[in-house]
Amino acid sequence: MPARLPRALLLPVLPIFLAACATNPATGKKEVSLMSEAQEVALGQQMDPEIRREMGVYDDPELQRYVESIGSRLARLSERPELPWHFTVLDAPAVNAFALPGGYIYITRGMLPFLQDEAQLAGVLGHEIGHVTARHSAQQYTKTTGAGLGLALLSIFVPEARPLQGITEQALGVLFLKYGRDDELQADNLGVRYTAAADWNPAGVAGMLSTLQRLDEARGSRKGVPNWLSTHPAPEDRVERIQPVIQQARAAMGKQPVETDRAEFLQLIDGIVYGDNPSEGIVRGNEFLHPDLRLAVTFPRGWEIQNSQTQVMAKAPDREHYMMLQLVPDPRGSVEQIARGGMANAGFRQLNGEPGRINGADAYVGTYQGNLQGIGNVVVLAAHVAHEKNVYVLAGLAPPNDLARAKPAFESSIGSFRSLTRAQAADIKPNRVDLYTVRDGDTWESIAKRTGEGTLSAPTLAIMNNRDPGQQPRSGERIKVIVTG
Repeated sequence: MPARLPRALLLPVLPIFLAACATNPATGKKEVSLMSEAQEVALGQQMDPEIRREMGVYDDPELQRYVESIGSRLARLSERPELPWHFTVLDAPAVNAFALPGGYIYITRGMLPFLQDEAQLAGVLGHEIGHVTARHSAQQYTKTTGAGLGLALLSIFVPEARPLQGITEQALGVLFLKYGRDDELQADNLGVRYTAAADWNPAGVAGMLSTLQRLDEARGSRKGVPNWLSTHPAPEDRVERIQPVIQQARAAMGKQPVETDRAEFLQLIDGIVYGDNPSEGIVRGNEFLHPDLRLAVTFPRGWEIQNSQTQVMAKAPDREHYMMLQLVPDPRGSVEQIARGGMANAGFRQLNGEPGRINGADAYVGTYQGNLQGIGNVVVLAAHVAHEKNVYVLAGLAPPNDLARAKPAFESSIGSFRSLTRAQAADIKPNRVDLYTVRDGDTWESIAKRTGEGTLSAPTLAIMNNRDPGQQPRSGERIKVIVTG
């Protein structure tokens, strides 16, 4: 959650044009489309600034140039080289990559540590290029527009006058296009085609799919920030189905050497931030810490916490209990006036409330009732707290008949809102990728505990290094680990 004010990310829906037949550049087939190529490019140009603003661009020019060079090399060999292609590393911890119509490709910094070499990175980018060249993203947009849904970026809480409207379960609040099985398989095939044409090992496509499948299985069906396999359906036979395509591509390449380039890839991701970036606030255990804003909140133990560019969201694991922390934009008047006015403008009726102090800060704590999109009727226990020159709202939300059960957890978290000293803020360091040489007797468990102070689980560390969790590391090999500071 940054110091800057959040803003609404709802995008206007493009006009619906009469359905027309167009040729799919990647397949040569005729298909119905509501978008011309010019409209695809216009949509990408429209949405790109919003993606960058909401998710952030990772501050590493050398890494950005590296990814751009690989993506551009692949795109030039695609069926649509004339598109204004753009490749961006986003400052997001989720393991994800996605494409917008018109040639805008994004990969998160959270995905990079789980790739093994340049060939796998090329496989990811080639796959996403395939969604654009085959017009999958444009077709998905056509379908949703035809259904009256449109395509939007949604913030959980519509900002400004409506701090508690538009809630969803995903703290990032990004509605990505979801593709069907046939589109995914076609994008896999196109990714193999492009990587092979550019002289990378096309087996990188299967390698990255295998790693991501292991990661998805290890994490289970967790809700939260969308990952690559939640926005890209993963049929069980997908890795197997791509193997003949890879073999054909390798045969067509002949005996010429194929690139993997693990050394340069590892050099460029060495030191990349893993997990939350402290400049946007960081989650450690059940605590949210923001060194720049110098504030901290302790959420209920065991709740899933998601931090986005505009708010922090926490959810109970087994019931519809939520908590959120968000900056109040443009606060005017006393804390009580800000609280009463903001909640009333958001459509919430106040049941009770009183001014007070929370750990030395002026606050107003009230109970409100209203409706939230996607949840329905809720009761909100909200604290508006003055901290330095800002006002924050820290709120708990539950169904009216369940507030009594949720209230103790809500009150405990609200009471935990506190300032950080300059020394405490300065001591908050990001987790980063580091390279480590395995020693005799090392296990994934011992390495995870020693290098990451428990930040990364042993199974996830194994998967990050292209292993099944049951396969232990080999002495002398160079692996990726996570360190703090």
